[in-house]
Amino acid sequence: MGELRAYGHLLRAQARSQLSYRVSFAIDLVSNIGATALDVLTVFVLYGVTTAIGGFRLGETMVMVGLAQVAFTLADMLVGYIERIRVYVRTGLLDTVLIRPLGPLGQLLAMDVPLRKLSRVLLAVLVLTVALARAGIDWTPGRAALVAATLIGGTAFFASIFIGTASVAFWWIESGEIGNAFTYGGRDFTTYPITVFDGAFRHLFAYGLGFGFVAYQPALALLGRADPLGLPAWAGWAAPLVCVPAALVAGLIWRTGIRHYRSTGS
Repeated sequence: MGELRAYGHLLRAQARSQLSYRVSFAIDLVSNIGATALDVLTVFVLYGVTTAIGGFRLGETMVMVGLAQVAFTLADMLVGYIERIRVYVRTGLLDTVLIRPLGPLGQLLAMDVPLRKLSRVLLAVLVLTVALARAGIDWTPGRAALVAATLIGGTAFFASIFIGTASVAFWWIESGEIGNAFTYGGRDFTTYPITVFDGAFRHLFAYGLGFGFVAYQPALALLGRADPLGLPAWAGWAAPLVCVPAALVAGLIWRTGIRHYRSTGS
């Protein structure tokens, strides 16, 4: 309980510091909408020149867009700061974290919870709400539970990707671009029906790494559509399941990196 109270104090201090400069915070809130808005706008631009992409209409694809954006923006706000671990390793600032009587991962995540990214989360929730309302879904308690389970599982999945790829910096400090390929690249992959991809790329990202179960398969289950690629209907419920191995792998990489960390001595 004492450790939780300490994290609570860190988070409240972060909130107070960010809210102290209200004009700056308000500008950050508005400017952070841009990335998510552009992602959504890109989908509309593509559907401006065609009626279907990968066999899916705009309304169906928007369900995937909403599920993917809510899961990603939540994970980005909660743990996205871990990307700065490479700066802490390079400068030796990680030493100051390790000597404190708190878990290093929890400290790093609590050191900067970017509340300014809350606007991106709210926009993503709005997109998902409108998409679900306009998709003609035959709502049942089971489908409502599927939406909740998909968002929780998807957020945990993207959070694991953030932590796992950032932890590579313990061995390869300039690994940021590789990490971005899986975090932001994975977000873009989950935004569209996986039927638009082909070959080994689709098999690796959709099934090997699990991105196909974050939005595409749950959207099929919500829409009552069979998978054109042949997976059974239960695959729509796999989002909470794929986050488990992803979290285990991310935790293993993180713990191994911490154990092998050597200070720069600076």
